Order: sequence, then C-alpha cells, then structure tokens
Amino acid sequence: MFNKKVSIWLIPVTAFVTVIVTLGCMLWGMQKITHNLGGTLQFLYTLGRIHANYVGDYTDKKLFEGAMHGIVESLDDPYSEYLDEKGFTRLNEMTDGTFGGIGVVLGQRNKEFVVVSPMEGSPGAKAGIEAGDKILKVNDVDTKGRTLEDVVSTIRGKKGTSVKLLLEHKNGQQFTADIVRDDIKIKSVAGKMLPDSKIGYIRIAMFNENTGEEFKKTYEKLEQEGMQATLLDLRHNPGGLLNECVKVANFIVPKGPVVSITDKKGKTKVYESKLEKVKYPLAVLIDHGSASASEIVSGAVQDTKAGRLFGVKTYGKGCVQSVFPVTTTTGLKLTTAMYYTPSGRSIHKVGVTPDVEIELPEKATSDVQLKKAEEYLKEKLLKKEN
Repeated sequence: MFNKKVSIWLIPVTAFVTVIVTLGCMLWGMQKITHNLGGTLQFLYTLGRIHANYVGDYTDKKLFEGAMHGIVESLDDPYSEYLDEKGFTRLNEMTDGTFGGIGVVLGQRNKEFVVVSPMEGSPGAKAGIEAGDKILKVNDVDTKGRTLEDVVSTIRGKKGTSVKLLLEHKNGQQFTADIVRDDIKIKSVAGKMLPDSKIGYIRIAMFNENTGEEFKKTYEKLEQEGMQATLLDLRHNPGGLLNECVKVANFIVPKGPVVSITDKKGKTKVYESKLEKVKYPLAVLIDHGSASASEIVSGAVQDTKAGRLFGVKTYGKGCVQSVFPVTTTTGLKLTTAMYYTPSGRSIHKVGVTPDVEIELPEKATSDVQLKKAEEYLKEKLLKKEN
C-alpha cells in the first residue's frame, strides 16, 4: 500500500552528476586524508577516481542510477526501491490499472521472491502459480542476489512473448512454467448476487485508482437487485492505494477510525469512515495473498465488529510507501510510515487472523471458504427475519 501523490523532489540528473564529478576530481589527489572524510566526500572522491582512471565504458547516467539503487538497497527494506524509467512506468501502469506481463504480484521476504497473489484469470494463474510460491529462476537465470525491480522487469514484457519460470510451492515441490505474456487489464471490482439468496458477492482484485468508484457502482447495483447481506472477497488481493481502500471501508465500516498512519517523526494521521451504521450483515474472505490495503479493510471490519472474517491468516504488510518523483520519468518508492488498525494493532509481519479459520484444500472441487461465509450470512438473515 502506498500514497501515490506526495511532495515532489526534483533533481536535474545531468547537472547533479556534473557537479559531483567536478568535486570528485578536485578531491582526486587527497588519497592520504580520504579515511578522515565523511561519507559524502568519500562518495565524491570515488566518482572522481572513476572519471580520472577507469578505462572501461560508462555514462554519467549509469553511475547516477547505480548509486541511487545502491543507496536504497542498503536500507534492506523489500518495499523501498529506486524507480528508474522502466520501474516508474511499471508503477504507474499498476495503479492506473493496465500493464503487460503475466499478472502475478511479487513480494520479497528474506531475500526470496514470493508470489503475493496471482491475478484472477491471468496467464500466471492459468499456469498454476499460487500465492506463496517462490520464484527461483527467470529464463534459466537464478533470482538470488537480484533486486525485486530487476526480477519483475524480466518477467514483464509485450503481449505474445513468453517467459520461463522455475517456481517452488509452499510444500517444497518445484515446477517449471512457460507462460505467454498478455496485456493485463485490471478491473478491480466485480459483483453478483449469489444464487437463491439475498447475498451480494463483491470481489476486489486490488486497490487501484478506480476501485472506490467501481465499488460504489457495484454495491449500489446489488442493492437494486435486492442485496440484504454482503460477502466481500479480498483473497489474493495484494493491496494498492490507501485512499481507495478507505473509500471502500466507508461502505462497510461504522463511523470512526479505519486506519491510522504514523510516520518517522511520530506524527499520526487517522483515516475515518463516515458511515452512520453498517447496513447489512457482512462476511469477508481473506487468505495468505491478502496484503496491505486489503489488510486495512479486513482489520477495520474485525476491530469494529462490522462483520466476520473467513479464511486463513493474511500476508502481514503493515507499512506504507510514498512515491517521490526524482525526475519526470524516475522516482523513489520509500517506506515512510507504519499503519495501525482501529484498535491500535500493527499487523506488520504478523497478518490478520480470521474469526473463522478454514483452509481451501489444494485440490478442492468447491470453494469451502466461500460456502462457510455464505452459511454464516444466511443464518444472520434468518435471525433477522425471525
């Protein structure tokens, strides 16, 4: 989850590199006192040495981007990254709702690349990729020691081209998938009335720039069709934009805090629901692929007792990223705050535990999680009628 609109930090790359190179060259003969210099001067001295002595090919842009990547990677935070032109474009595509690839959202844990969730109906999902799978190789190249941005950019590509992945299921079984890329168009919200019931089923795939409005339209449409109870499916939902998940919460979480965000300086901002009263009985489906913004919604539902959660424990991403444009085509995605549920819980690296824990068997012929939630809502409606 991240804030897309933040204050802008613009750095003219060429001018910046020229200045540090000039200063670096000025420091070039100061080898004897280098060990006493601060980190910044050592950095400038290194650049000066490269310009004065290195015999290979390089560009100022490549030096700059290498330094930027290194600075952010040294934070050892899987959610912070320097976004070069490709990475910045990719981020905008994701939040705008369209991109090219296999439709698999990746995360990084303990320096391993883990599938947060495959998007419903995507080439990745059709190839058998599941939440929790580890990606070991991409096109026969090991992923060890690589950055998340590098792995994702290798998997991405134009429609019709293919990519080969070596993966490992949670049970340790490895398998190879040759996947043809496609244009991934994310319709973040879908809904329908469940057969022979008054239960409206709403599925949110991720929280992008259109989710709040899409949810509103779907919710109101189901009301017109006779919805008297709501079943919200957040399984395999990797998260997305903070403001959009708060918009959704305003339909299902009672008046009061939805989430609080605390930054480095201890400053806290509270996002609230203005809903006077929860209109319908509510059940929410969650699983290991539910992360970030979907954990905010499910955590708020649980803390306010607006409904019940069904499924298995969520991913456990309780930090917020802000995106700072560096130039018009590059940016910095940085973890800038931690978030807390209405009761003050931090779910970071812990996750949200459902009220009713129920696994979905690997070779299940029916959706037992959905059926359990449906049974609960039918019971609530029956009691309401009586």
